[in-house]
Amino acid sequence: MDLSSYQTDGFFDEMFSAPGVVRPHYQKVLERLDRMNLQDFEQKQQAVDLLFLRAGVTFTVYSDNQGTERIFPFDLMPRIIPQSEWEFLERGLKQRIIALNMFLHDIYHDQKILKDGVIPPSYVLSAKHFRREFVGSDVPKDIYIHICGSDLIRDKDGRYLVLEDNGRCPSGVSYVLENRQAMRRAFPNLFPTAGVRPVENYAEKLLKMLRNIAPKGQDNPTVCVLTPGVYNSAYFEHCFLARQMGVEIVEGRDLLVRDFKVYMRTTKGLQQVDVLYRRIDDDFIDPSVFRPDSMLGVPGLVNAVRAGNVALANSIGTGVADDKVMYYFVPKMIKYYLGEDPILDQVETYLASEDKDRQHILANLDKLVVKSANEAGGYGMLMGPWAEKEEIERFRVEIERNPRNFIAQSPISLSRHPTWIPETEAFEGRHIDFRPYILYSGPDDISIIPGGLTRVALKRGSLVVNSSQGGGSKDTWVLYGNE
Repeated sequence: MDLSSYQTDGFFDEMFSAPGVVRPHYQKVLERLDRMNLQDFEQKQQAVDLLFLRAGVTFTVYSDNQGTERIFPFDLMPRIIPQSEWEFLERGLKQRIIALNMFLHDIYHDQKILKDGVIPPSYVLSAKHFRREFVGSDVPKDIYIHICGSDLIRDKDGRYLVLEDNGRCPSGVSYVLENRQAMRRAFPNLFPTAGVRPVENYAEKLLKMLRNIAPKGQDNPTVCVLTPGVYNSAYFEHCFLARQMGVEIVEGRDLLVRDFKVYMRTTKGLQQVDVLYRRIDDDFIDPSVFRPDSMLGVPGLVNAVRAGNVALANSIGTGVADDKVMYYFVPKMIKYYLGEDPILDQVETYLASEDKDRQHILANLDKLVVKSANEAGGYGMLMGPWAEKEEIERFRVEIERNPRNFIAQSPISLSRHPTWIPETEAFEGRHIDFRPYILYSGPDDISIIPGGLTRVALKRGSLVVNSSQGGGSKDTWVLYGNE
């Protein structure tokens, strides 16, 4: 496979510092590709695609007329992160999740950060996922976000930036593990020589963390994964994680609450559940407290949580940290709670609810990226420079009607990575992002899987990497060294 004609086109490229100049940590992969011909490469790609098909590595696209499930496209060229870069990311991500957990504990208790004027109270109190019902309630070990997936990008200078935090139900880690398994099969001899750190013990660490938050007195707690069911876009992942951890996967109808305790229906009778790794949003988790029309949740579950008889990961109310307006304030949270400057930068953001910012946004809609505060998956987003006039005007009306619900950012020239394009039978640069997964058991016990989900925008020039919008994925290699 020849990459001598590969062009960086002026973008920051993860593999090449300039056309024909490979970065040191990609040298071994380049040497391996040099020894392959097109037929060998395509055979490996086909074998991997078949493996994913047989394993059912799929995701669901809502409102898709072509079918409900798709295979997640996978590119054989790995994304590689050297040790020094990873250590920097680890420090920044740990600092960030500590601050986010302190913020959540604060706003559900003393609300000092609001009283001190660091964050205007109206932003928090009006947040869609702020749960007033839980103000004053305690959670095990004061931890709200146990599992977090903070999205990172790199700009035109290669600088890492946090794009958003996912503290409710971050998905995608199953693809990290499946991608690694596929790559090990495709290139079995390359891993020992390349010095790639393993990711396979993620499920073991996840289970340990979940058991750690069990109610006191439970030496052998029962842990379950709570899923909305087969129609959820991440159902494959819910099953995958339950299987990897060796725990039950349950739906709301499999559980009931008696005497403020949660029980699972089994063929041998009822079994008490101590910890739920819930993959259901707050709105649907308990119809007796939140949406009464929910058929997915468990009536009485919130009372069981309040009584301390069952622990939830992540806790109810964490969604306020996912609010894109809260993202704007994270650097201030870090400074306020930790007295430190943020290690990781984030994208410059404008708040539509601030008069000056709103004027700037409305005057520059064709130049900015506008995001809805609580949407995900690439939905509710305006890519101003590439949008039609009608779409821009539609967002203008929505912003003027409900400015609290919108932020805007300048477009970032995302880094690119060589990606195999079957139509041209060549490697071409495609934009990527990165989601590492963080397990939080307290400030002194934070585990970050040495890898993560690298998503790639498969369409030429596209900046949207979401699987629901035509994106694919790559295996992410974190190295023991820098070469």
